[in-house]
Amino acid sequence: MPVDVMQRRSTRQRLARLMGHVMLWAAVCGATVAQAQGYISRTLDHPVPGGVAVVPLGVAEQAPQARFNGHRVMVIRDSDQQWIAVVGIPLSTKPGRQALQVQGGETAGFDVGTKEYKAQHIKLKNKRQVSPNPDDLKRIERELDEQIAAYRTYRAGITPSNVMLDRPVNGRLSSPFGLRRFFNGEERNPHSGLDFAVPAGTPIKAPAAGRVVLVGNYFFNGNTVFVDHGQGFISMFCHLSAIDVKVGDDVERGAVVGKVGSTGRATGPHLHWNVSLNDARVDPAIFIGTATR
Repeated sequence: MPVDVMQRRSTRQRLARLMGHVMLWAAVCGATVAQAQGYISRTLDHPVPGGVAVVPLGVAEQAPQARFNGHRVMVIRDSDQQWIAVVGIPLSTKPGRQALQVQGGETAGFDVGTKEYKAQHIKLKNKRQVSPNPDDLKRIERELDEQIAAYRTYRAGITPSNVMLDRPVNGRLSSPFGLRRFFNGEERNPHSGLDFAVPAGTPIKAPAAGRVVLVGNYFFNGNTVFVDHGQGFISMFCHLSAIDVKVGDDVERGAVVGKVGSTGRATGPHLHWNVSLNDARVDPAIFIGTATR
């Protein structure tokens, strides 16, 4: 065999062995980085419109404060002992680089990806629930102010286990989060929660410990309960047939807060469950492990 051919073959073999070592090293490094992330970061990070971004803030003795879009965000210690910001991303957020304002004037960046949400068409017999009259609009505006204030509640103190939620009811998921909704052919706000198709009277359980910050009967939502889980992390349950708590009640995980119904703008008995972080309505499926990428 000519010498130059043997040299070329030897060179190719050395390169193949070198590439094998490089690929093995990359795989090991990738596994190490994945293992280095804490449990909450690995579980909750879904940085899309209507999703959640988990942003590392480093290791320090005290928790730093952080804000997104002017709202204070949840900051907790992950299982790897690093402080993280758990940031709710509004559905209206455009994909791209976003900045988190951190205590001391620093910023922490994160990228928001894209996600397509499907459309849903619903027929309602009550036309006022599609096009409210002037008196209805006054009521809706007043009720909206109350609910926005509840969503903006920020109560210090939350245990990391509180961000992993239980299902409030056991049943079929009938409408996912983020659907573009058309009522009688007219487009309205996207679906801001998860719907569970369960019978009227089914007990609704708190998905984590919290404090009741608002109860009421509203034009669209019907009988409604807001539970504050801490640090701007809010659950809202609506269309209830009965409310079993009052404002100021501290509830444990699994405590009954009400019963499923069809009050407000509803075509039948079901539970509508909202989850809000830093005044952004986000996909509850993220917190119960059923979210899709």
